[in-house]
Amino acid sequence: MCALMGCGASPVPAPPVPARAEPSSTAFVDAGAPPSAKAALPSPAYQGLGVESIAPEVLAKYRPLPLPPDVSRRIQALFDLRGPGVGRLAPDGKALYFGWAVTGVPQIWKVDGPLRFPTQLTGGEDVTRLESMTPDGKFLVVSRDRKGEENPGLYLQPAEGGPLVVIQHEKGSRALFQYVSSDARYVYFVSNDKKSDAYAIYRYDVGKRERETVLTQDGLWNVVDGKDDGRLLLRKETGSLTAEVFEWKAGELTPLMGQGEKEEYDVAYGAKEGEILVLTNKLGEFRRLYSWTAGKLSPIGDDIKFDVASFQIDRRRTRILYQINENGFTRLAALDAKTEKATPLPKVEGADHLRAGPTTPDGRYTTLGVDDGRHPQQAYVIDWKTKAITPWHRPSTPEVDTTAFARAQAETYPARDGIQIPVLVRTPARARSSPCQVVVAFHGGPEAQAIPGFSMSAQAFVGAGFVFVEPNVRGSDGYGKSWIHADDGPKRLEVITDIEDAAKWAKKRFACDGKEPKVGIYGGSYGGYSVLMGMTMFAGAYDAGVDVVGISSLSTFLKNTAPYRRILRISEYGDPERDKDALVKLSPMTYLDRMKAPLLILQGATDPRVPAGEAIQIHEALEQKGIASPLMIFADEGHGAQKRENQVLMLGHAVAFFEKYLR
Repeated sequence: MCALMGCGASPVPAPPVPARAEPSSTAFVDAGAPPSAKAALPSPAYQGLGVESIAPEVLAKYRPLPLPPDVSRRIQALFDLRGPGVGRLAPDGKALYFGWAVTGVPQIWKVDGPLRFPTQLTGGEDVTRLESMTPDGKFLVVSRDRKGEENPGLYLQPAEGGPLVVIQHEKGSRALFQYVSSDARYVYFVSNDKKSDAYAIYRYDVGKRERETVLTQDGLWNVVDGKDDGRLLLRKETGSLTAEVFEWKAGELTPLMGQGEKEEYDVAYGAKEGEILVLTNKLGEFRRLYSWTAGKLSPIGDDIKFDVASFQIDRRRTRILYQINENGFTRLAALDAKTEKATPLPKVEGADHLRAGPTTPDGRYTTLGVDDGRHPQQAYVIDWKTKAITPWHRPSTPEVDTTAFARAQAETYPARDGIQIPVLVRTPARARSSPCQVVVAFHGGPEAQAIPGFSMSAQAFVGAGFVFVEPNVRGSDGYGKSWIHADDGPKRLEVITDIEDAAKWAKKRFACDGKEPKVGIYGGSYGGYSVLMGMTMFAGAYDAGVDVVGISSLSTFLKNTAPYRRILRISEYGDPERDKDALVKLSPMTYLDRMKAPLLILQGATDPRVPAGEAIQIHEALEQKGIASPLMIFADEGHGAQKRENQVLMLGHAVAFFEKYLR
């Protein structure tokens, strides 16, 4: 009998993956690597990041290749399945503004009533996102990035549409929205325009069209909330998760919490004078919501053995909404902000995720995102006065029966030390007599989480006949403080084997009649790093791999990533000097002499997080060894793909590569 009852569609003929011309080598190996690795890997290392760091002839050589027509048709059909973002209501509740990528690039749209035809407000080739709306309803606050550089600018746009007014957009620096004052006078934002590794705080006078400086002290600052008397609640990031909290007023900073600690703090002003709402796991294994007054934390809400993922409070401080991460499923709860007692929510049945969007300034309306696992997310609006819940837009699913899509099922697999690792499994619907090939997909972060719900990319693999498996290895979010910190710095050496153990489990779990399936490994960002480790350090565990914007050497990555990110990543991966030996042991480049299976590498040229040099150096080293490792670099994309045509190419080539090498 098969261990898997539903095994998938008939195999699809695999498209060829063209070979590349033999490149010259610029591969890198960390000092202290094993002698065999040193011998295989010449130097020097690459330097820099962004498209300027890549020679034009290299971009031309590794330009993306077209997809075979049959693969393109399948992937294009999935990209027609789309739903607008949850969005934000106008203060009077009569219009909804939201993001939508229906044109192929995310832009901002407006709909003047439930289920009415939308109007497009922004356009062009650059990704544009809705950040906020002034409380008087007159202006949208808009961010716009260029070619995936992650150096967005900030703009105002009249609520009825029209030209964008620049707040700040400077080449090579970021302008990130933070907060709008209740009187709609000031837009607060941060930027690293003064120092590449620090955020200064600015405020923009909407009426005068003038910018002024609020704070230039070194640090990665965020404005998280404000008061009508001019006070600001500030959060200063000290690590990938940790922060210190301050209050600012009239140029004076007052430390409140986190100083001298390495703890998580997300905060907002509460309903009572002197009260701050705090989300932290300082006092327990799981993140919980607290009321902080005069230095004392008092828990509010239910005491549950799951993380509170996030929370919000409206401007009038009438209601607290918080989201609970229940084994990856999102549950929503509400509290009266003054009494801190539970408030009933309208019932929504059958949702994998129930997410709260923004609340109008008067506290009456809240947008709500509902994900049932088989359709793109749909937006509803709660009217807290009437208790009515109304759909405002519906997802599009042309020519596809999404009710047949595979929903994620929660399982676990055993690590070699006996720990059970959470894993999500999506299986094809149609049974076959031979084993279903498996694709094991690792999420990014690493402080992130694979979650259930609608996933177009997951369905692309399932529709091609693969079992799609998503582990939440140690270091993932959502399973408590010990779990997320299990891989910090050199501790990653103790749990990196979770990657190999996933392959061992998959081969047994999805075997049919004693025959094990082939297993591929897939992932982006830290997930791409996991792919490279699975293919090198654990060579033989996986039969093929697809790496999207992954790290090939932790040392070169930390040296070349954007300065504002380096500070946060060191807290996760380790210090380049103090933890040098561990970084070498944890780098895929160290183990290239073990690798034999084929690997596809996909990379954005303008990526400020994982420089393109990470992809180029491992590709060139593998080419020297004769290992199939086609590389495609997207000149107009950064950390992944934003434009539809590039998203289709990235996902399509991944599916096609596994169809070729796993069947």
